[in-house]
Amino acid sequence: MNIGDASERSGLPAKTIRYYEDIGLLKPGRSGNGYRHYSTADIHRLKFLQRSRSLGFSVEECRQLLSLYGDSHRESADVKAIAEVKLVEIDCKIAELVGLRETLRHLVDHCHGDERPECPILDGLSAEEDQPANQSTTH
Repeated sequence: MNIGDASERSGLPAKTIRYYEDIGLLKPGRSGNGYRHYSTADIHRLKFLQRSRSLGFSVEECRQLLSLYGDSHRESADVKAIAEVKLVEIDCKIAELVGLRETLRHLVDHCHGDERPECPILDGLSAEEDQPANQSTTH
């Protein structure tokens, strides 16, 4: 099948498919005229990459996972180790986002949002680096 069909079946844009080919994650066959030809196995690989990327795995992590997927002598512990590292990264990002939300919530809650020029949100954003934004004065 051509790249348009591969794109439709995998749910990935043609540009992404070409990128994956450029970086060696995918090696479609070539027809006599040089056009790419995607097999069912290529589509499966693309779907694998799409799902992996949607879970937050980096391109290099996807490369590792694909390598393990293709290795019939792999140990599931190796796959689990990669996934566990990703879980820790996700948990850290969640904690960071919760902190950001709390800081912004504090600033929003302390802003009157009226005609006065005083604004704790702007004060918090302009605070010195050693003073957390949620420690700014309220007006």
